Amino acid sequence: MYDEQQRPEHGPLSGFTVGVTAARRADELIALLQRRGATVVHAPALRIVPLADDGELLNATKELIDNAPDVVVATTAIGFRGWVEAADGWGLGEELLARLRSVELLARGPKVKGAVRAQGLTEEWSPSSESMAEVLDRLLEEGVDGRRIAVQLHGEPLPGFVESLRAAGAEVVLVPVYRWMPPEDIGPVDRLLDAALTRGLDALTFTSAPAAASLLSRAEERGVHEEFLAALRHDLLSACVGPVTALPLQALGIDTVQPERFRLGPLVQLLCKELPGRARALPVAGHQVEIRGHAVLVDGTLRPVPPAGMSLLRALARRPGWVVARAELLRALPGSGRDEHAVETAMARLRTALGAPRLIQTVVKRGYRLALDPAADAKYADA
Repeated sequence: MYDEQQRPEHGPLSGFTVGVTAARRADELIALLQRRGATVVHAPALRIVPLADDGELLNATKELIDNAPDVVVATTAIGFRGWVEAADGWGLGEELLARLRSVELLARGPKVKGAVRAQGLTEEWSPSSESMAEVLDRLLEEGVDGRRIAVQLHGEPLPGFVESLRAAGAEVVLVPVYRWMPPEDIGPVDRLLDAALTRGLDALTFTSAPAAASLLSRAEERGVHEEFLAALRHDLLSACVGPVTALPLQALGIDTVQPERFRLGPLVQLLCKELPGRARALPVAGHQVEIRGHAVLVDGTLRPVPPAGMSLLRALARRPGWVVARAELLRALPGSGRDEHAVETAMARLRTALGAPRLIQTVVKRGYRLALDPAADAKYADA
């Protein structure tokens, strides 16, 4: 337990706004982000069809019970548990477990292995890397020609996995354990897109490839696809829980960041490193100023700033120490029209929010400038 004086005044994500597209485990991710100071905008880009309502899963389960596969590949813990629970609901639970005991059962990673063992089953093999590529390599090394392999899907395609098995001569049976569908209420998704387009977000998080694809698809439906891609390429940080999740974005030339361990905790830790690292830090009027998404750190103290003030501050910070004309600052203000008094009003509020009026100097009849410390002038002279 920290003493009150030892506690930081802000978290590593304070002053940043993060978009969350997850439907499953969204509450956990949001709590992790908020605990570190982030403002969160949540818009589930997809919803999950309940397992017991999915006729395809029922048919696949009956087919596997009646016609045994040689191998079953379990890909996710929640999917495997849900499959058994759904089978129980249909009165097929014991028959499914009996069938799984009689086949070669592969589990993709430790979490899936735990779910398998919780059902009283034992996996034949599991990679420590949680990589489907490693599972594929093992199967191909064993030889799959003429073998029947059941693959538990996890709501999204497995690029190249099924195709490679079939090309090597395997009969592949797909087990669609849960299905992603568009959200019933598209409003939150549209609001998330609007925030991205207006640069009201600093980062977007993705925990599944279908969520990324769904958001991109909605942007296309609204006719803002190119603008959204521009925001992702130049201003927003795209943080993905793993390489499969990142595929729809990377296919469009969007850079992503991913944690080494494909978990929510490491994803948040990565954001705690990346977002502050992208913030602009400047020595101004004897103070250390760090410009974040919707707030500014002044000598380590977090100062929330209204959107109009942040627009002005970013315009000044693009050329620190240089005079920026009122007309240019007016153009930086969203929806301000032609009245330069709007600049003066927003500037007054900005100075109040910063709590250090001398950070920004008024240059009579010319405009405003960040009062960059003299020692830093040379460094930023050509910025």
